[in-house]
Amino acid sequence: MSDAPEVHGRGVSDALVWREVLADAEAALGSARDARLLCEHAAGLSASEFAAALGEPVTQRMALHLHEMIRRRLTGEPVQYVMGRWAFRHLDLLVDRRVLIPRPETEQVAQVALQFARAATPRVVVDLGTGSGAIGLSLAHELPLDHTTVWMTDASSDALDVARANAAGLGRAAANVRIAEGKWYAALPMALRETVDVVVSNPPYIANNDPETQPDVVAHEPHEALFAGDDGLAALRVVVGESCEWLRPGGVLVVEIGHQQGAAVRAMSEAVGLRDIAVLRDHAGRERIVTARR
Repeated sequence: MSDAPEVHGRGVSDALVWREVLADAEAALGSARDARLLCEHAAGLSASEFAAALGEPVTQRMALHLHEMIRRRLTGEPVQYVMGRWAFRHLDLLVDRRVLIPRPETEQVAQVALQFARAATPRVVVDLGTGSGAIGLSLAHELPLDHTTVWMTDASSDALDVARANAAGLGRAAANVRIAEGKWYAALPMALRETVDVVVSNPPYIANNDPETQPDVVAHEPHEALFAGDDGLAALRVVVGESCEWLRPGGVLVVEIGHQQGAAVRAMSEAVGLRDIAVLRDHAGRERIVTARR
């Protein structure tokens, strides 16, 4: 095998089994993690189910699907886009090049927003720049069904198409979701001014031409969701700067930030009159989340 398992021309009785195909995929990709993920996806099985199926034959259709996914991965396309899906907290989300790949740090952002939202009843939560809907749909899924409304906004109609597809898979909780197209707060109805309990956002916060940005991120993920001016703060200035117009008194802003932006975002928050400002660190110990209260 050069870049993918071959089972063409074999009958079911003498087809390769998943254990053999997995080994070939690992050799082709040079990554046990990626090989395992792609084989599980091609087989349509969870991790535990796949472990129990290693001795089962691989159908030609599965092999062809895996072959194409390996080909795409070898071109540098992220494994999440190759599979077209990725796990985020309790959700299995559709993801493709129209939206950012959900990351573990953003799961922490969602967790912090959840903690604040649970303290309000009834509650109105706004996820600005929702992308795939990862944060907003997690809130809708994990908050009580009654007395919860989650607004999800994005300036990209393509991103909102992904968010709508993910909302469709949410079940009953999707009844609490409202989706609006527009740039930041401009997407929201005026009736929401000074009524929102929690505004949460993972805005673009990478500076243009930031040398720390990984080449595969630049090559594949949507630039409008990554880059925010020469200092990386352009979007945060809007999200923080206009928050008091939309939060109710006592409402909370939760934003994801770059790991060197804590002081700047704290200063922004103070300048607009927010209080109880905190800069929280991610699991790697880097500044990653700012919370502040109106």
